[in-house]
Amino acid sequence: MNTEPHQTPDDQGATADPEGAPASVPTEQERVRAETVRRLERSMGALGTAAVARMEQRLGWFRRMSAEDRSWIGLVAQSGVAAFVDWFRNPVRGRPAITVEVFGTAPRELTRSVSLQQTVDMIRVVIDVVEGQVEELAAPGGAQQLREAVLRYTREVAFSSAKVYARAAEARGAWDARLEALIVDALLHGDQEDGLQTWGSALSWSHTPVVAVAGEVGDDDGGKVLDDLRSAARRLGHDVLAGMQGRRVVVVIGVGDRYPAQDLPAAAAEPLAGLFGSGPVVVGPAVPDLRSAGA
Repeated sequence: MNTEPHQTPDDQGATADPEGAPASVPTEQERVRAETVRRLERSMGALGTAAVARMEQRLGWFRRMSAEDRSWIGLVAQSGVAAFVDWFRNPVRGRPAITVEVFGTAPRELTRSVSLQQTVDMIRVVIDVVEGQVEELAAPGGAQQLREAVLRYTREVAFSSAKVYARAAEARGAWDARLEALIVDALLHGDQEDGLQTWGSALSWSHTPVVAVAGEVGDDDGGKVLDDLRSAARRLGHDVLAGMQGRRVVVVIGVGDRYPAQDLPAAAAEPLAGLFGSGPVVVGPAVPDLRSAGA
């Protein structure tokens, strides 16, 4: 007599967890992804190194950088590959946290050395390296899956790069505005310390002679008047600092050699005069440097 327990179709080929419920069996797609992840993990170091080598070949700006900045960019490339592998392992997390995982490895000052366009070029090189090895990196049957993931990740990195640079620009813009207001205030209070020239250099001030112009805002919006004056002065090729003192607008411009000396300061101030509010516009004499503009 056969005493072995009878097996139902549900019992055959299935495993059970301690609770007695059938364990989930990975799908073919999940098995392919897991194998691709293992291959990617084994290749992360080589991919990062290959990306840096490709940058050396293709990007002239990268070759001209200091060894320290090239080292930081190499770390960013390595982090980008590692973050991609981590996201590819578990894509159900949604959008990858690229900003921190990739760009968090580099100092914020790197955004001053590398422009947004150069960052896009760098990302393109890294992705090209990965895409060029998709057939070798992907498990059998997983090449299309990996290629689609690379394309999605590329898009996310591009968006994250733009956000990093936008935040850096916003922070610099806020700091520049505070520094500009500080310089104008110091000039109005007769401060002639050497630090003024250094502060001006931080705002890319380089032109001399210097002319100061002051006028009233009137009923206009002060912020708009300042913006219009800055824009007009820069279109003329001047260095410009502008600030508000109550309803009074003070503009200091570095005019360079645009006008003959005998035509200064009126020739420099005349194109800006119509942008002030109603009332007189007062123009100071042309002086040799920023420190002397307060007079």
